[in-house]
Amino acid sequence: MQELISRALPQGVFVVTVRNGEEINGMTAAWVSQVSFKPALVAVAIAPPRHTFGMIEEAGIFCVNALPKDAFELAKHFGFKSGRKTDKFKGIEYSTALKGSPVLKAAYAYLECSVVSKCEAGDHVLFIGEVVDGNELDPEAEPMIFRWNDFFGGK
Repeated sequence: MQELISRALPQGVFVVTVRNGEEINGMTAAWVSQVSFKPALVAVAIAPPRHTFGMIEEAGIFCVNALPKDAFELAKHFGFKSGRKTDKFKGIEYSTALKGSPVLKAAYAYLECSVVSKCEAGDHVLFIGEVVDGNELDPEAEPMIFRWNDFFGGK
């Protein structure tokens, strides 16, 4: 079913980053969506067991880094390791957004968001954030599109 959903509802691939105090972390996510024009709101779906989940809950800020289609290895890097055990930013170039969230140099755009609400959605929680900073870093970039088999190799 996951492969069918992935094919029927194409989505981009993003790295959601967060800074909580001195700690930074990021995770690959495909379930990201704009949910309002005024105010500008974005939702990210994150499973509660993820390290990033607790960091966003505490910090109240997250950043969506949009990945270009040629950043597949970076997407895997942030997607298949836990930030509890690994410094995912070791050797990764980044800057910081207005509120301190990491912005990946490889991203073609970013949106830093302040959490305004959250909502349980099955085995994930939607963090809804108001966009407080953002920029398009490479207007010519083509977005990476999530396909289940590219990341998980089958049904």
